Amino acid sequence: MTEHVFEPMRRAMVASQLRTTGVNDPRVIAAMGEVARERFVPADRAALAYADALVPLGGGRALNPPMALGRMLTEAQLKGDESVLVIGAATGYSAALLARLAGSVTALEEEDALAAFAKTALAGTGVASVKGPLAKGYARNAPYDFILIDGAVEHLPAAIIGQAADGGRISLALLDRGVTRLALGRVVAGAFGMNVYADAEAAVLPGFEKSRGFTF
Repeated sequence: MTEHVFEPMRRAMVASQLRTTGVNDPRVIAAMGEVARERFVPADRAALAYADALVPLGGGRALNPPMALGRMLTEAQLKGDESVLVIGAATGYSAALLARLAGSVTALEEEDALAAFAKTALAGTGVASVKGPLAKGYARNAPYDFILIDGAVEHLPAAIIGQAADGGRISLALLDRGVTRLALGRVVAGAFGMNVYADAEAAVLPGFEKSRGFTF
């Protein structure tokens, strides 16, 4: 499939999945309308790149639907000079968008094949592709003005909150009894608060499970 095939699919994604669902930041819409999403999925799934659904990446991982990512980026209200950490970068699509929306971008992935894919796909974008446990974040480049947890988690580790700058935002999807809810958190003077603003399908990230108490 060629760019001539994907370009109308990209335009349709913007028109039907973004503009109709509260993705109204012109910079986010422009970035998602320009970045070739098909480059960030395995070749045998390229036809699914612009579907309004999770795109399986193997190993239980998936690329999030465009709407969920678009909403998370819109709510972040990025200005263009922020230091950003992407946790669960997968194949690098969200990091590629953020390279156009923010300042410096670090893309963290822990799964070997996905990390390798992202490093190749992000070549030339200026994004720093790094590998390590997702739930620990990436303290080396902290503090961050914005942290995108690109998927659904049961809880947010204190280690990640501690890597946000004062006034920094953290965007994520919270997994609550099988429902994923998009949320935006903010760190102010050492305190952290979070606001849930929409329900949306999102890929579950490994390593963020709540500890289970003893049960009979």
